[in-house]
Amino acid sequence: MSTAPSTLALYAKRRAAIGRALRAAGGGIAVLPTAPELPRNRDSDFPYRHDSYFYYLTGFSEPGGWLVIDASGKRTQSTLFCRPKDLEREVWDGLRLGPKAAPAELGVDQAFSVEALDEKMPMLLSNQNAVWFPFATHKGLETQVDGWLNKVRARVRLGAECPHSQHDLCKLLDEMRLVKDSHEISILRRAGKISAGAHVRAMQASAALLHDSGKGAQVKLREYHLEAELLHEFRRHGAQFPAYTSIVAAGANACILHYRAGDTELQAGQLCLIDAGCELDGYASDITRTFPANGKFTPAQRTLYDIVQAAQEAAIAVTRPGKRFTDPHDAATRVLIEGMLDTGLLAKAKHGTVDDVLESGAYRQFYMHRTGHWMGMDVHDCGDYTEPGSKPREEKDALGQLVMKKPPRILRPGMVLTIEPGIYVRPAKGVPKHFWNIGIRIEDDALVTATGCELMTRGVPVKADEIEALMRL
Repeated sequence: MSTAPSTLALYAKRRAAIGRALRAAGGGIAVLPTAPELPRNRDSDFPYRHDSYFYYLTGFSEPGGWLVIDASGKRTQSTLFCRPKDLEREVWDGLRLGPKAAPAELGVDQAFSVEALDEKMPMLLSNQNAVWFPFATHKGLETQVDGWLNKVRARVRLGAECPHSQHDLCKLLDEMRLVKDSHEISILRRAGKISAGAHVRAMQASAALLHDSGKGAQVKLREYHLEAELLHEFRRHGAQFPAYTSIVAAGANACILHYRAGDTELQAGQLCLIDAGCELDGYASDITRTFPANGKFTPAQRTLYDIVQAAQEAAIAVTRPGKRFTDPHDAATRVLIEGMLDTGLLAKAKHGTVDDVLESGAYRQFYMHRTGHWMGMDVHDCGDYTEPGSKPREEKDALGQLVMKKPPRILRPGMVLTIEPGIYVRPAKGVPKHFWNIGIRIEDDALVTATGCELMTRGVPVKADEIEALMRL
């Protein structure tokens, strides 16, 4: 691998920032492993994907890596442990960077073979007042750190001092990762563009195949066919992976929130919900579109679709600096409830006004998830959803019980979140039958800007008329 000088400086800047954060918190040393390789079955591993925190600080995607950041002095020192060069294994598994080349290629101060980790770590931990590592993210890491600390304690009579406290490194890294820099935003925009193109391809493939089927051709369009179209478009444009398992849900399957693409046949007159996005250079995208399989909404489908789209527009309007993370959800939910009451999904005589429905929570029969989440290196990215340093206040929970909660996070430029309202109508007593088995979600990725938000995934249409025009043959 060869890392551009500008990118080397970026990762060095991030490591320096963590060093400053460590010193501000009292100093110490940080230890961070990457993700392990995981076996899928005999002699076969799952496709490897690095740990996001590790990659954020190194740009290094090989397995077997460890990063140590020493903030005990005035200057942050970084040490990398990586797999040693092994010509025989490289014939089978690909080239390794190796510790000799790592400092120049990655910009770290020094590097050693990962085989020397247990030997070197007790020395690196000696005379540090604190050790920081990610809690509850790497199985067995706490035990490994304890083993190194025990070796340090065994040398106290020789003048070594053992760290007297342990802290969660994720607390510091989460705050850094929540606000994206220009490098990250550039990648997120490209990932959004690729994913939008994949959704366009899937819509057009659906219309084309069902059109041929209507002419008597022996064509059956199944969910996995559209999944294949998505994956093809991701890879065709250089994305390394899907950011998550793609949801391709035909008909009633769209009412299952985490449905995975199966073999259900798409039928003319039904909707298809696709929730899919690619991962590009370590960063995710996340798009949901719902479209008529044959390119034409029925009146009932169009009625509910327009409600969900209006809810998303209401949420977008309040996604701007100074607003709270929960404001888009609250705005979308009010529009959805109004639509539920107007269409008879919720009977006004029984459920009352929008405020009454909000109070009772009756809307959750048709809308049971939040309107968004943080997004970045992980599709459900890290970051606190409450405002740091704020004091808890008394609020009612979903059951109407009083609980103490911290205020929601204030939105600031550089934060990235999804905006994804929906309506899901399962057959039930009192629910108009012409809406049964309709599931609709619309989702875009929003970058908070200085004046509002930028939707990075609008390369695929969202308005019903535009979707129909795209699918028209």
